[in-house]
Amino acid sequence: MTDSIPGEVVTVSPTRELTGPLNMLAVAVCLILSVGHLYLALFPVISEFERNVFHFAGFAFLAALLYPVIPRDSLKKSRAAIASDIALGLIAVAGATWMALAEDAIYARGVNFAPMDWIAAIATIVAATELTRRVSGLVIPILIVLSLTYVGWWGSIVGGVFSFRGLSWETVLFRSIYGDDAIFGTIARISSTYVFLFIIFGSFLIRSGAGEFVIDLARAIAGKLVGGPGLVAVIASGLTGTISGSAIANTASTGVITIPLMKRAGFPAKFAGGVEAASSTGGQLMPPIMGAGAFVMASFTQIPYETIVAVAALPALLYFLTVAFFVRIEAKRHDLAPMPSEGTTLWSAVKSGGASFIIPIGVLIFLLVSGFTPTYAAVIGIGAVIASSWLTRNPMGPRAVFEALVMGARSMVMTAVLLCAVGLVVNVITTAGVGNTFSLMIADWSQGNLLLAIVLVALASLVLGMGLPVTAAYIVLATLSAPALAGMISDRVVVDLIANGELPMGAQALFMLSAPEIMPLLGAPMPVAEAREIVGALPLEVAAPLRDLVVPAEAALAALLSAHMIIFWLSQDSNVTPPVALAAFTAATIAKSPPMATGVASWKLAKGLYIVPVLFAYTPFLSGNWVDAIYVFCFGVAGTYALAGALQGCMERRMGLGMRVLAGMAGLVCLWPTGVVLNVAGAAAVIALIVLNARGLPFFAKAKVA
Repeated sequence: MTDSIPGEVVTVSPTRELTGPLNMLAVAVCLILSVGHLYLALFPVISEFERNVFHFAGFAFLAALLYPVIPRDSLKKSRAAIASDIALGLIAVAGATWMALAEDAIYARGVNFAPMDWIAAIATIVAATELTRRVSGLVIPILIVLSLTYVGWWGSIVGGVFSFRGLSWETVLFRSIYGDDAIFGTIARISSTYVFLFIIFGSFLIRSGAGEFVIDLARAIAGKLVGGPGLVAVIASGLTGTISGSAIANTASTGVITIPLMKRAGFPAKFAGGVEAASSTGGQLMPPIMGAGAFVMASFTQIPYETIVAVAALPALLYFLTVAFFVRIEAKRHDLAPMPSEGTTLWSAVKSGGASFIIPIGVLIFLLVSGFTPTYAAVIGIGAVIASSWLTRNPMGPRAVFEALVMGARSMVMTAVLLCAVGLVVNVITTAGVGNTFSLMIADWSQGNLLLAIVLVALASLVLGMGLPVTAAYIVLATLSAPALAGMISDRVVVDLIANGELPMGAQALFMLSAPEIMPLLGAPMPVAEAREIVGALPLEVAAPLRDLVVPAEAALAALLSAHMIIFWLSQDSNVTPPVALAAFTAATIAKSPPMATGVASWKLAKGLYIVPVLFAYTPFLSGNWVDAIYVFCFGVAGTYALAGALQGCMERRMGLGMRVLAGMAGLVCLWPTGVVLNVAGAAAVIALIVLNARGLPFFAKAKVA
């Protein structure tokens, strides 16, 4: 992201620049949006719907300015295009404002649209669709058109499970504007409160110099270790992700420092880019901000945001350790020496700029833990940034505050337009019941196999991620598949009851509907595999009420959280997975390495994105207490290190084929959710292999350095 400063050029991309009056207009709109949202967070003087309209209208106008219909190479050549961009922005503002003002009149007429209501509603949706195309490409606009025409037209002419009788176009427009999940609904509320306020908080941190402190701190902590420059990238990207919550912005901001540092230390260019991309992707998993998806998750699950942040900490740490393991092993493979000291110590880093980062983050975490709302915590956190900056060499005066407010709004443009527009798709999914149908299809295709269901979701995430930003991919996938995953995770309780012969009589009666021949078997214990097969074969009309009867509410909520967290993690893979790996391609530009090769390297380094979700599904990593979470974490550390060594052919020294196979097997045993005995045996095997490898026993032929 780039600063937006009065009187200077606002650069959106190499071909999109604003100068002169347009620049001043964009800066003014940015300031109005940031100050307006902060004021409404403290003093909610208008309704939630009206705030969402203000949010969309302001960012729609800003998007029309910053994302022109054609590149503005010169003001004279594109005067007509500039006029059309401003006109589109004004149409979005006018249409959204009219729908907010006409709400009471529409209800008074019995939810009937007047001619002007039709014009305003259509103009709002068309403007939102076009602006979404400009900021994020064609996928979401195509989904919007398909969704709206599905419920208004072609849904009634398709057969099978996706047949839908259809709604009148007036009803389609009404629900698209005023529905709970519509363009100004739940997701717009999340965007206008949690997401934007934390984006502003992040811009204040960056403007206060916290980004420089993060780099200095990472150097002081890891600079002298084996693979130090790579570890600096891992730590810096994790901490920067706490500020920004954006993988691409994270890669661009820290990568310009860490990637050249890694290359100078001897890491291959594609590996250096892959480390930065994989680490920056993890920034969206790192509490306390975790990107926009965490706020959406809190709204979808009705689980407090602070609870989600708390349980997400250890999994995020495990992910970053996985990337760090690859870095250390790669340094060992290439015999790279630690980087020379540059005079940066932990104390000097903290002394020079630590207050601007540590104090605001500490205040934010304290407020969240104390039960304050995230919006309140974000606003107070912004005040803490300004106050703590005066303890550093970068005190924030009025100009710096102004710049941070403008930077925050500019950084939010794509996210705001996208989150509002995707509400049009989500509204259709909930209205037409497509989500339930898709969940049934996942349950049917996976035949009750949870691992297979996760693989299906991962594939769907990868396909969606080719054209959607990760937050939009998470929203669509969560709406479609979270119920199916949550149900399968809850089934573990049902399986245990059946296997132990403890299924209540009332629940047993449900089997009369689908499998009466099983009734005699339910009163006695049976093998777990047999119980799992019985539950997997149940039709949804029996499985759903069975879960409602026997699964405790706390366990069902934990299953829902696990399902959403699985989808949230898997939705990040589009940042690092070719053929569309935006964070990896950004890193490749900095590293001057082949984009696809860098994408493959980042995908390999980001294996935690696929390992940790499996732990969510099969272990109490999220659903248990802290003892359970630490237990899973510790064996996860051992397992991921062994798997990284097996993939790279090196631990302390290069390994032969036999030792790589054993390391891979030991790592899987550490991660396998079958009990403490096997996990301890796997961890002991990993330790033994490390010792043997350190003593120079390669075990069969030595692996070649790639």
